[in-house]
Amino acid sequence: MNVILLGAPGAGKGTQATRLAEKYSIPHISTGDIFRENIKKQTPIGVVAKSYIDKGQLVPDEVTVEIVKQRLSQDDCKNGYLLDGFPRNLFQAEELDKFSTVEKVVNIDVDLTKLLKRITGRRVCPCGESYHVDFLNGKTTCAKCGAELYQRADDNEETVASRLSVYKNQTAPLIDYYEKAGKLLVIDGDKTIDEVFSEIVSKLG
Repeated sequence: MNVILLGAPGAGKGTQATRLAEKYSIPHISTGDIFRENIKKQTPIGVVAKSYIDKGQLVPDEVTVEIVKQRLSQDDCKNGYLLDGFPRNLFQAEELDKFSTVEKVVNIDVDLTKLLKRITGRRVCPCGESYHVDFLNGKTTCAKCGAELYQRADDNEETVASRLSVYKNQTAPLIDYYEKAGKLLVIDGDKTIDEVFSEIVSKLG
C-alpha cells in the first residue's frame, strides 16, 4: 500500500503517521528525516541539500525528488510506504508518478483558523510531552516530569499564519490533482486522535 499523508501544520499528521505505519507495517517516510539522514551520512545528495539549508534556502524540487526516489527504492518500501511532507507541490507530485504508483492520498482536513489557535496555544516540555493552554488550567509545568513548559519559537502567531498560508497555496492544487485521479480520501481532522485514526483505517479499507 503506497499512501501519501496530506495535512496542514498542526493537523496531527505526525501522530497519525506513526500509528498507520505500525498498523500496516510500512515505513513512515518524512522528507525532513531523509534530509537529516543524508546530511548526517554526508551522501552526495546530502551535501547538495545541506548547501541550500545552510543558506536558509529551500532545497530545490529536483534535489528533493531525487532524495525521495532513492529512499523509495530501498528494500523496506517493497510492500508499501507512507509519505509525509512529500509531495509539497504539483511538480513533485507529477515527478513521483514517474517512478512510483500512489494508491491513496489521505488529507487530514482542519479549518485553518482552528489550526492557528491549536498551534499558538501549544506548550511543550523538554521531555517531549505536549499540552494546550486551554487544558492546562493555568499550570506551567509538565504533569509527567514537573519541568517548566515553554512555547516553541516558531509557534508564534506570525510564523504560524505564514506557514499555514504557504501550505494552503501549495497544497490546494495537490488536493485537486489527487481528487481528479480518484485517490483522495478526506478525513475530518477536528475529531479526537482515536476518531481520526479510525476514520482513516476505515476509508483505507
